[in-house]
Amino acid sequence: MSEHLKPLSLIYNEKSGFHVAHKDQIYQDLMVCLSAYGYEIQAFEIGAEADFAALMQRIIARHQQASDLGVVVAAGGDGTLNAVAAKLMNTDIPMGILPLGTFNYVARLLHIPLEVLKAAEVIATGTVRAVHVAQINEHIYLNNASLGLYPLFIQRRELYNQRFGRFAINAYTSGLDVMIRDRKELKLELEVDGNKYPLKTPLIFFGNNQLQLAEMNLRIAAAAEQGKVAGVVVAKSDKATLFKILWQLMRGGLEHAPDVYSFAADEVQVHSKRAKLTVAVDGEIFDMRPPLKISVRKNALNIMVPHDSTSV
Repeated sequence: MSEHLKPLSLIYNEKSGFHVAHKDQIYQDLMVCLSAYGYEIQAFEIGAEADFAALMQRIIARHQQASDLGVVVAAGGDGTLNAVAAKLMNTDIPMGILPLGTFNYVARLLHIPLEVLKAAEVIATGTVRAVHVAQINEHIYLNNASLGLYPLFIQRRELYNQRFGRFAINAYTSGLDVMIRDRKELKLELEVDGNKYPLKTPLIFFGNNQLQLAEMNLRIAAAAEQGKVAGVVVAKSDKATLFKILWQLMRGGLEHAPDVYSFAADEVQVHSKRAKLTVAVDGEIFDMRPPLKISVRKNALNIMVPHDSTSV
């Protein structure tokens, strides 16, 4: 690499729509734009490597060995951003975002443009901003983590996406489908800042993105902005209650749904007698051994944002 060029590693997810064979002109314009700002660009498809951790180690070494740290760019949806962010948290290397997901909550929260070339301008000319990252056991989440019905929503949504394409409405139709077919209840103990509460619930939701929480009209959005664990618990699992909750969610009024309670804390633990719990983390599904320990690592990740972006 020339000593005058800064390293830029572009990590993209082919499934998100960033498939260069079908978007030759956009890709070419993107390379021209970033190269004009003195970046030497290498691109990596996130699914092409069997060992993503090893790939990220090589990418991080590339940046740390350069005189300028440059930027590692995540091009994709929530899952891609999460995977890249998890590896960059313990470094000084900033992450750039090319938002190619369905909802793009992280980009929207940070006022990063949703148009690819404008987002590239932010990567090249913006400023570094430290953001809060939440953690559940060994996994981080930038937007949300949940257990109960929500992981089923995610799995059903992916089936809808594969069949009908990636549309926001699939999030609601999959939710309706799950409520009709797959209502389940978890028997748990919720420990909030040391206080324990027995709980039967079909759904617990933890949010880290205050924009997403604000769009649900949840007061805990302010707590997430301050770096607190922000949670929502549904206390009843009968079909009528769940339909009312889905209706309020679609209207952006979840706070007013029946038997929905929100809370904020410094640390939360979820205890269960089950050997494992299925958890959705930024749209990806994992099986985790309880207890689940949820906390927030404040200002743990550096992201390139517009100069006029508000702090988070």
